[in-house]
Amino acid sequence: MPLDLDLSSEQDMLTEMVAGVADRFSPLTRVRDLEDDPTGYSPELWAQLGELGLIGLLLPEAHGGSGMSMVDAVVVYKELGRNLVPSPHLVSSVLAGGLIARGAGEDQQAQWLPTLASGETVWTVAVQEPGGGFTDAGITTKAVTTDAGFALTGTKRHVFFASAAQHLVVAARAADDRVDLFVVDAGAEGMTLTQQMSIASDTQYQVDLAGTPAVRLGDAGTGWNNWNQTLTEAMILLAAQAVGGADQALRITADYSKERKQFGKALAEFQALSHDMANCRTAVDGAEVLTYEAAWSHDTGRDIAKLAPMAKLFAAKTFRDVTAIGQQIFGGIGFTLEADIQLYFRRAKSLQLNWWDDRHLERLIAAQVLDA
Repeated sequence: MPLDLDLSSEQDMLTEMVAGVADRFSPLTRVRDLEDDPTGYSPELWAQLGELGLIGLLLPEAHGGSGMSMVDAVVVYKELGRNLVPSPHLVSSVLAGGLIARGAGEDQQAQWLPTLASGETVWTVAVQEPGGGFTDAGITTKAVTTDAGFALTGTKRHVFFASAAQHLVVAARAADDRVDLFVVDAGAEGMTLTQQMSIASDTQYQVDLAGTPAVRLGDAGTGWNNWNQTLTEAMILLAAQAVGGADQALRITADYSKERKQFGKALAEFQALSHDMANCRTAVDGAEVLTYEAAWSHDTGRDIAKLAPMAKLFAAKTFRDVTAIGQQIFGGIGFTLEADIQLYFRRAKSLQLNWWDDRHLERLIAAQVLDA
């Protein structure tokens, strides 16, 4: 089956639908309002995504999901990225939902997935630890067996939308020294949330656990492998988000360069600046093709262990570079809070740092290259 980059008519309609929802419920004025907000997203937007079946887009239909393809999901995430939509979709639907669908037994899936897929409940994931890196060696949170299940003790950082979540999926080290995944209910005994400030002013928390009750997600000894597989798939959607953001940032920059005059002519007429934007266009289009190739490979059962990290690495770097050049073309005003381009720049850098940073992605890709 050859790679086909033409979207179907249904996918074109999906693009228009998500773009319309994002424009209506998450304009950049709303994005600004939600910076450093304790909840961090619009309940109206979340409800709308639920009504359209987009919260459970990749989740199985048997448990209330939409069962869409990864290419469909890329279409959605490009539009979310274009508007910088603040939403727990990634942590709730893609990561927590993906982990439940991949690793949980039928009883746990039936218990948790329907309300997650509808948006009735919000989930998040708590994996990163202070100075812990992205491998299982950095997991020091302990899971101790109790009569009722497990008790977790440790500290997690960069837990997105933790105050809005009803459940958290937490990575912890069990008695056999293997890292497993555990489900903790919001507000459980021994849990403390502390909001963190970030470069993107998005909603992140430190989560401290002190003997907090939990239940194990899935079978013993499967948690860390399931986490890596699920996050590898999420790399494709993070790349799509970066592509959408980079494309919109370039459009903003190009429009400004045609309007702003310097030395009697528009900025776009200066060769150096026009060539910078040409290079940006080339990189954005290249990132888009790589992202769609990764999504297509996933949907056709091909290995994405190299393609997915490549897509996120290249797309996130492109997003960062495009927005940096955009700020240069805007000049001093591009660094002020009134300018839209700085919103894109800060989120581009945040996307580069979160969910496997450049160094970890390079390690993953190098392993694939050298093994081959």
